[in-house]
Amino acid sequence: MGAGAGVTGVEYLAETYGGDAGTSVHLGGTIVPTRRLALRWLRGQARRLADALDPHPRTGWAPPGTLRRIPAAVRDAPGALRGWHASTESQDAALRCLADGEPFVFLTQDTACWYRLTAHPLPVPPVPSTTRPRRLVRLTPSSA
Repeated sequence: MGAGAGVTGVEYLAETYGGDAGTSVHLGGTIVPTRRLALRWLRGQARRLADALDPHPRTGWAPPGTLRRIPAAVRDAPGALRGWHASTESQDAALRCLADGEPFVFLTQDTACWYRLTAHPLPVPPVPSTTRPRRLVRLTPSSA
């Protein structure tokens, strides 16, 4: 993003998507004032998605015996989401990307679906400087 392009600030749009071969679903989004807040929100969404896709077998909301461990899959979307959530190197790389004015995208998939975390800068238009109110001139029949 070029400096001095008439932009006084930047906000960030962070979104999550999921889908399969034929469908794309918007899972959530937010607009925040800083890139760190955008990534913090995305990290929370990555953890939320991972826990929803692959809950711990002893999770409190499921009756005992409902959930069981399955063999590791070749494509492990919950594992990739948890890995991105925990990686400071990945967070630093995403921050650098956003600082350079570039969009950030993290995409992972399992055998049935794909999941995408995105964030990108939204230029905020400049706020007009305070202007003096215009003086109202009343026209009377004699001045018309």
